[in-house]
Amino acid sequence: MRSVAAGAEEKIKELIVEQGLGPGDPLPTETELMERFGVSRNSLREALKSLQAMRIVEIRRGFGTYVGTMSLEPLIEAMAFRTVVGHRQGRGSLLELLQMREALEAGLMHRLAGRLPEEDLAELDALVARMHTEVREEGEIAARTDRAFHRALHRSLGNELLSELLDAFWSAFHRVRAQGLGTAADGEELARMHARIVEAVRAGDAEAAEAAVHRHFDDIRGRLSRH
Repeated sequence: MRSVAAGAEEKIKELIVEQGLGPGDPLPTETELMERFGVSRNSLREALKSLQAMRIVEIRRGFGTYVGTMSLEPLIEAMAFRTVVGHRQGRGSLLELLQMREALEAGLMHRLAGRLPEEDLAELDALVARMHTEVREEGEIAARTDRAFHRALHRSLGNELLSELLDAFWSAFHRVRAQGLGTAADGEELARMHARIVEAVRAGDAEAAEAAVHRHFDDIRGRLSRH
């Protein structure tokens, strides 16, 4: 049955592409799909459940099946779980995930330096100021603030897939870190590291911006190693 369901999966994906459907658009009914693909209801439902797990379709009970968000959430879950399992087995999986983030973010500095619009730079300044406030009042930088900083930093690239991938790496890494891996950061120094990135980008100094990113990740790497 699985091979039949797998074939139905591919046919549903082909249908979405051929008809130019996007997130939220309705798919044909189960009966119509069964007749179109020549498969049983069980095989079709198995295919739809698999596609739903990948966020390619969304099954709304009582309403029908729709094209899903096609988000990278399944990738985030898989990366986070793989990293945790590898770490528990004594492999350097968390450091590998960190290295992937570092390579992407540092490599983008040459495209960002001197090119961010003023409104984005102002938002980054405000986020750094919020980091300092959170450290004084809460003792640490909130994850949502750190995430907002990295999103704002890369937004001007205008590459939705790249932004989603960077956010996926961030989410996977922080889901793993939430399990208590690594020592606590010096919040004030962490905020200053983010400020240095903004300063270098504003000045159009790509090399300094890249170096600031590497220093930021060196700090994280050092705390993970001490743990």
